[in-house]
Amino acid sequence: MNSLRVRIGVLGLALLAGLASPAAATAAETAPSPTVEERRLDRAVPQEILRRSGFDTVAPRLARALETARSHAEARRVVVREGSALWRRAVERAQGRGPAGGDLSRDDDRPLYWARLAMTKHLRTWEPGFGLSDAERAELTADLERTSRGQTDIRPPQGRGVKRILVTGFDPFTLDRDIRISNPSGATALALDGTVIETAGGPARVETAVFPVRWQDFADGTVERTLRPHLPKVDLFATVSQGRVGRFDIERTNGAWRGGFADNENIGRTGTIPVADPASQPQWTTTTLPYREIVAASTGRFPVYDNTAVTEIPAGGTEPVVRPDGPTPGSTARQGGGGDYLSNEIAYRATLLRDRLGLHDRLPGGHVHTPVLQFGAGNTSEVTDAEFVRNRLDIIAQVRSIVAVAAGASATERTRG
Repeated sequence: MNSLRVRIGVLGLALLAGLASPAAATAAETAPSPTVEERRLDRAVPQEILRRSGFDTVAPRLARALETARSHAEARRVVVREGSALWRRAVERAQGRGPAGGDLSRDDDRPLYWARLAMTKHLRTWEPGFGLSDAERAELTADLERTSRGQTDIRPPQGRGVKRILVTGFDPFTLDRDIRISNPSGATALALDGTVIETAGGPARVETAVFPVRWQDFADGTVERTLRPHLPKVDLFATVSQGRVGRFDIERTNGAWRGGFADNENIGRTGTIPVADPASQPQWTTTTLPYREIVAASTGRFPVYDNTAVTEIPAGGTEPVVRPDGPTPGSTARQGGGGDYLSNEIAYRATLLRDRLGLHDRLPGGHVHTPVLQFGAGNTSEVTDAEFVRNRLDIIAQVRSIVAVAAGASATERTRG
């Protein structure tokens, strides 16, 4: 009984101490917490991917570097340096340079994704020895996102003699369905960044970047902020994402509609795609990729289709209608060829930006949907297998061929013109 009274007394003192320190209570209530994406890191599969690629050292390195920061400016220099280093390390690993870091195949995009999340998780919950406002912490996180995605590393070559191509990919998504998922578009971005490919119009250098699967980032202008400085300087661009099983699609038309499917933060958004100057916003944009030449070429083992279908609400109508041959005049978009998710949205935003920059008639660009990346039959738990790797390598190689055909065909067309 005496020991019980002691415990009760100690508890009472603790409660009183908390009441006497409202600042401490407020700090505890407002302490940053990991995001939905970051909380997935604790599961076994992400940890295995990081360990088997050697990328489990990335976040601890950031943590050690931040310990030396004595101001927001110093922390920002650390974040930019480490974010850029992660992107370069992922590209070099994918392209066979430097140590593999483990037995996970080099073509794998997932180490970059999970290592970035480990870094943002640490940054979000980091308690520096100096004052750091919420706005400053958000700025640091944004710097880390942009640099580790290659968005600040796009450097098309200057001068003549080499074509300039810009390709974008995406993070893995639908991770609550299968935490093992890889995105072949992200893997393609790593494999192609900084490489030179031969085309019918001569050599072409490819620059790439990767985008998040999050509605809010797109609403905040991440696509336009990244692409606007470069579209006037390149000869071709292709936004790439994962689409349907067993096929490539060159999406002819993109729609101005968000369909509400949950993103990587488990948030859905439904409505017209939010852009600057909505008063002049079109319901549809179109590809300027040479889709006929791409479809006719032999680019790899997966068939490639010119996808013309959309879903619209016809002018004067109220219900959605599927149109196999594209939108009709005055209609309202409900699905582009690439659907109503972020694949369609990046295609819409990139082609709308092309048009608003006055580049429609001279810059080939549009969206390429890759096949779904599938594991081997019967694999329901292993993070990789031989068929999985083969499929990803074949998709990467075919995207490279598609881009080469597009660049060559576009160069030939401009010469004729």
